[in-house]
Formats: sequence, C-alpha cells, structure tokens
Amino acid sequence: MRNILIIGAGRSASSLIQYLLAKSDAENLHLTIGDLSVELAQRKTKNHPNATAIAFDIFDEAQRKSEIQKAAVVISMLPAHLHFEVAKDCITFKKHMVTASYISDAMQSLDAAAKENGLVFMNEIGLDPGIDHMSAMKVIDEIRDKGGRMILFESFCGGLVAPESDDNLWNYKFTWAPRNVVLAGQGGAAKFIQEGTYKYIPYHKLFRRTEFLEVEGYGRFEGYANRDSLKYRSIYGLDDILTLYRGTIRRVGYSRAWNMFVQLGMTDDTYMIDNSDTISYREFTNLFLPYHPTDSVEIKMRLQLGIEQDDIMWDKLLELDIFNPNKIVGLKNATPAQILEKILNDSWTLKPEDKDMIVMYHKFGFELNGQQKQIDSKMVCIGDDQTYTAMAKTVGLPVAMATLQILNGNITTPGVQLPIRREVYEPILKELEEYGVVFNEKHVTYFGYNPDKLN
Repeated sequence: MRNILIIGAGRSASSLIQYLLAKSDAENLHLTIGDLSVELAQRKTKNHPNATAIAFDIFDEAQRKSEIQKAAVVISMLPAHLHFEVAKDCITFKKHMVTASYISDAMQSLDAAAKENGLVFMNEIGLDPGIDHMSAMKVIDEIRDKGGRMILFESFCGGLVAPESDDNLWNYKFTWAPRNVVLAGQGGAAKFIQEGTYKYIPYHKLFRRTEFLEVEGYGRFEGYANRDSLKYRSIYGLDDILTLYRGTIRRVGYSRAWNMFVQLGMTDDTYMIDNSDTISYREFTNLFLPYHPTDSVEIKMRLQLGIEQDDIMWDKLLELDIFNPNKIVGLKNATPAQILEKILNDSWTLKPEDKDMIVMYHKFGFELNGQQKQIDSKMVCIGDDQTYTAMAKTVGLPVAMATLQILNGNITTPGVQLPIRREVYEPILKELEEYGVVFNEKHVTYFGYNPDKLN
C-alpha cells in the first residue's frame, strides 16, 4: 500500500479525504489522517479499511518525523505558518509535499533543496489560490499558442451562500474563515494596473469602488479589488500587460453596506475594547458614535452614516441586531473586529440545511491577427451539504488530484511551485469537471481597449 499522510482534518479536508478513499482500492492507497482531535480524524475516515485516524501534534517532533518517514506523499492542511516544519522533514526524508496555501518566503527557501532531491513541493493548489491559477493559465497559454498578445486580465472569486439558502438582506453568510472576511482589504492599499497606469485604492475607499459582473443563471454580482493584484504578474508571464486586476466577489449591495462598518471603525483590529466581555451589542455600537444628551443610538447612527430610516442599509443594520441591549459580547480583551465578527456570526452562520456557492470569473483581453478580442470564463459550484461544501470541494479536490498525479509520476518537475504548468493544470482541470467544477468560456469580439485614453 502507498501511504499518504494527511495532516489536518478540518472542514477543507472532507472532500479531499473522500476523493482519495474512493480511489484507494484501485490506486493501492492507505491514508493516515492526523489531527489534534482523533475523533475528528476518525469521522472523516468513515471507518474505511484503507484509512487510519491518529491523534497528531505538529509540535511533537518525534511523532511528526516518524509519520512523515512512513509516507510516500505528505499533504499539509494545517494553517500556512505551520507548513515549514513539515516541509523541512519532507526534505530530510525525501518525501513529496502538497499544500493549498500561498508560498511563504520560508517555503520558497527550500526550493533548491527540493530540486536537488527531485521532490515536488506543490503549493497554492486549492481554490484561490489554486483553481484560479490553473483556469487562468489554461486560457492564457491557449491565446499565446495562437500567437495572441495578452493586454487585459481580470480575475474574481468569492465564497457565497447558494441562492436556495440566501435568506438575509446582506445576501451573504460565512462560508469560510469569518475573521478573514472582517479583516478583508486591510494592511495596505489595493494595487492594480488599468490601461498601463498604476492604480491604488486605500482601505477606507475600497468598498465604494466596485465592478459589476453578470453570471448567466445566477444574476448580478459585484467585485472589489484585492490588496495586490500584481503579485502574479511575472509568474503568469504578464509583465507587459496593460490591465491586471484581481478582486473578491459579493452580491450587489454588500460592499456599500459593509462600508458602513469600515467608516465607523468597527473593523479595526489594532486595539482592545475596555470591558469587552461585559458590554452589550448596543453599547458596542454606541462606542463609535458621538455623544448626545438626548438622541438615541439609532438616531446617532443614521446621522453619522447619512442614511434614512427607509434606506435598505438601515434594514441591513437592524437585521444584525446590533442595537440589542440584552445581548452581551462576552469576549475578554477583544478588538472591535473580533466583536463585530461575534455579532455577525449570530446572523451569518450557515444553518445545517444551507448550501454554499463558489463563483469564479476571469476576463481575458488580447490582440490576435490585428483584432481585439475578449474571453469571459465563469465557474459556479454549489455545495452538497455542510460537510461536502463547495468550498471544501474546490479547495480539497485539487489537492487530492495533484497528490495522486505526483504519486503516479505524472507531475515530475521538482521544486517549490504553484500549479501553472500544463502537466499540472491540464489533467486536474479536466478531472474537476467530473465533480461539477466547470468553466464556461464565452468569446467577445471587442472589449473596448483604447490605448490613447487615460482612465
């Protein structure tokens, strides 16, 4: 049996484990699934004979080395900052490694050692990053193969609630890492290129600068800019591109509403609120409003934000119950962002019967044979349930597929890498279609590029 060590049995591991167990007899696989919670790991195995669940502590060096030594390939589904210790052991014991996380500087420092030992260290092979890389490079390579020149690339992705489970005014629920949602866009201005000009959007303006997107069968969406759209410019071979923009997808109206929290300061994560464990939701809201001897918190809020009582924005705030004097925050030494996350979790947690949805949208503008053309590529994936979510599918399946491709000798290029080569993206994108992850491409003859116009 070929042993695959999976470290971490959290939400993103469900589809990954299911896929590999379904292939385990035909591919002669045995899965060792390690997690701090052996019960969680055991639930993911579903008592399959080709899986063993173990209590696994990443900081137990002896155990970590022992389990890695027994594996043919190691999959780390740990938080990104914990991959490095695993990766060093994989170098020592000459084991391939797969993660869905961004390549850190520490991970990149192992590139030469991985190449020296003929090891594939595949990173960024989840959804975003992951499927976004593969689906983008497929079309970019096809355009180049025909002699085309890329002049525009826009890419958007979002984890949302499925239409049948969309039952709140924000048209949004947490499908992944609520803290990341609350802190989205912080830490520097969003940066991108538009028609050859660098553009910057500071955090306090980010959610009022959106682009509208239409996805057939699912309606209208909006996208706001990611922090650094230029991170992959050289990696994708787009150094000379005139427009490059990457963004996050939400339903129309979300960004304008979220901007209320940004302007009030509720998303700040840099300081702690005094007595945060004893204050009510109403008292927390009042912290960000000016003092007035007679005006209520509600009136002060409307005046501060410049919204009327019949504005949908007001209804969205009421829906979150932020004016409730009886709900207590109950978090010690909490930042405003942490308290806001707690309040939102009351309303935005998926119910057991809810389904999530992933939407990805690429725009490719290029010149070919003297003509300007555009290809729009769109993908929508709906989750099955709260275990096999769309997020778990789109993060976990590419990880599992890449692992099997490496194990079977189909992905051989050594080193620390992301999935931008044909040997990686061609088989994985093709197989993903069998699991409902399908990109629909539409050709547009002209996309409005004007090199003489400064936008």
